[in-house]
Amino acid sequence: MTRQQSNRLAEIVISLVAALVVLPIVLVILYVIYNGIGAISWEFLFSAPRNGMREGGIGPALLGTVFLTFGTALASFPLAIATAIYLAEYARDSRLTRWVRLAIVNLAGIPSIVYGLFGLGAFVLFMNLGTSIIAGSLTLGLMTLPVVISTAEEALLAVPQEFRTVSLSLGATRWQTIRHQVLPHALPGIITGIILGLGRAAGETAPILFTVAAFYLPELPHSIFDQTMALPYHLYVIATQVPGMPLSLQYGTALVLLLVVLSLTLVATILRTTMRRRRQW
Repeated sequence: MTRQQSNRLAEIVISLVAALVVLPIVLVILYVIYNGIGAISWEFLFSAPRNGMREGGIGPALLGTVFLTFGTALASFPLAIATAIYLAEYARDSRLTRWVRLAIVNLAGIPSIVYGLFGLGAFVLFMNLGTSIIAGSLTLGLMTLPVVISTAEEALLAVPQEFRTVSLSLGATRWQTIRHQVLPHALPGIITGIILGLGRAAGETAPILFTVAAFYLPELPHSIFDQTMALPYHLYVIATQVPGMPLSLQYGTALVLLLVVLSLTLVATILRTTMRRRRQW
């Protein structure tokens, strides 16, 4: 077999494997769209559930997901970016920093249910925050920290070392170099990690199950210390706990949650592509 034939065979095998991975995902998305598109309307998106959740919409759950996503951003991303800057720019390569990076990678792989149980013990019970938006946001923020730290650190390390050398040689301090040279060039990767972290937080059920999510609330939350409904838990409830639930409402809720997560991913992709085109290196 010639080299060209080997390359061609490798391309075919890789393409088939990629198709086997992508095709089921596409089929699932199309199936959810087909079964749920009929339920989508303005009333469904903004009204509250009625008649034991068998009628009405998902307005409170959708708004609760927005609250939790925003709270997650406030709780985790400043700390995550600061940690990434320290690890990439200030920390020396030592056994301690290697252990810290290993711990971050391991934390990123911990099942979300473990974070939910930790949030229950640490925030709901120990800190006496109760089942509330702030407890859920802190739990989700803790869950997204490792992913955002790793992504932001990789983005910072990808900036060429020459940028730092030239800036320091011209008399800039290390922080001025990081702020004006490193961070602007690493921003596409950092923003991508942040938005993908938000997408994961918006779609999680287990962490909010113990810390914030309510089966049904007749009123919207008035403060960060109140419970709230959320789309992932609401979908679980209407799919498993409500007898006689119309399938169209179940798939409609799943479709909205899917669109929220896919929209965040799409925004991350567009921002990353746009900002990378503007880079000069």
